[in-house]
Amino acid sequence: MEGQPLVVIKNDGRRVPFDREKILRSVSIACKKRPVGMEELNRLTDEIIQDLNLLGVPEITTRQIGETVLRHLRTLDEVAYVRFASVYRNFQDIQEFKQALDNI
Repeated sequence: MEGQPLVVIKNDGRRVPFDREKILRSVSIACKKRPVGMEELNRLTDEIIQDLNLLGVPEITTRQIGETVLRHLRTLDEVAYVRFASVYRNFQDIQEFKQALDNI
């Protein structure tokens, strides 16, 4: 769906315009105090958006976005991956956190 703006389907069913800055903000928070520069964060964000566009659909779910972000963060910085995963997957206890670490 190149050239056509993506629409995000939120968990509550609302549809909102895709916002690149939300992705960049999220990965920036996950990478805070990590050896990852702004140039890398912008490149990562662009790669995430490219992957989402390759799905070829006009609407994407927040789950698709989150899983794509996780896949990219995992290759960039494992600590940032776990940070993002703990918020995105809403870990409820230390076992869920440990399981995420074991999957790395």
